[in-house]
Amino acid sequence: MKLYNMRVAAAALFLILSGVAHAQQGNTTLAYDAANRGPVPIPPSEIGLQTVTAEPWLSLAGQRLFLEGAVFDKANDLLFVDMFSGRVLKVDPSKSVSTVVERNTIVPTGLAVHRDGRLFLAGVGNMRSGSVVAFRADGRGRAEIIPPGAGYVPDDLVFDSVGGFYFADFKGTSTQSTGGVYYASPDGRISPILPNLSAANGVALSPDGKTLWVTEYARNVLHRVTLADATTVAPVGTAIAYHFTGPSPDGLRVDADGNVYAAMFHQGRILVFNRNGLPIGQILIPGRDEGRFLLTTSLAFKPGTNEIYIVATDGEGSAGATIFRASGFAKAAIPFSHR
Repeated sequence: MKLYNMRVAAAALFLILSGVAHAQQGNTTLAYDAANRGPVPIPPSEIGLQTVTAEPWLSLAGQRLFLEGAVFDKANDLLFVDMFSGRVLKVDPSKSVSTVVERNTIVPTGLAVHRDGRLFLAGVGNMRSGSVVAFRADGRGRAEIIPPGAGYVPDDLVFDSVGGFYFADFKGTSTQSTGGVYYASPDGRISPILPNLSAANGVALSPDGKTLWVTEYARNVLHRVTLADATTVAPVGTAIAYHFTGPSPDGLRVDADGNVYAAMFHQGRILVFNRNGLPIGQILIPGRDEGRFLLTTSLAFKPGTNEIYIVATDGEGSAGATIFRASGFAKAAIPFSHR
């Protein structure tokens, strides 16, 4: 904490002295410098955060991929989806890549693993009518959990301790709040939890299952929802914990201490918040200052460790997609798949 405070003070002093220096020089022209020259400068309010840079772990260059939905299965293989093809890909500890779910048209953006090994995919479809589809662990036995006709655009999902799941409905714009977050119980009933959102995106649960975290893509905010039970928000239980600056938040994950990790789409970084929604750190993707790998969508904790695996796409660049690795504040929270 002492080191953190010293860094904040140093950053603030740097900004003050820089402003004084410019004023003393009588400079009347704005000029780029090291802090603002790149396409995604760190906002002033976040410059003093504890910062680390991820390392490249596996390059998937040469393929047209858009990676989303990173999770680990029971065998500690890393799974993620390719939104372009609909496939679920698997990387084993030797970094061998294989296809688990073959090409399909659901346009998956979220993935969660059930305790029985099934893979649940949240698919945005045509952005007007999406679905949640389950496959066996071997990628076969497709079953529709939430069909396209239900009227949702599921973007991400997270299981609770009994096998129900919360999912984000990605409908809406910054001026039309037609999306939200819903709970699908194990028997198939769907209940609204946080309606009237503008493109709800990431969802995550605290380790004790009592706090639901949600990113609202089109309004650039982080919601904290205190739950009385699976389908009931506690009295005075909702709050906007954070307003983001710049391009929008995407996927969410939590660690065992309840810290929340938000992938920043079009920013090439991960922002980290404590259990109260206060920012405490960030993970930068190498190359972001040159506009590389800015499409950071999702991350996964390797079970039993504090290792974080981040999926990012190079967008208009030539490097395809890459998985990056860093270390978080605490070890992974235990997901439903490992209970």
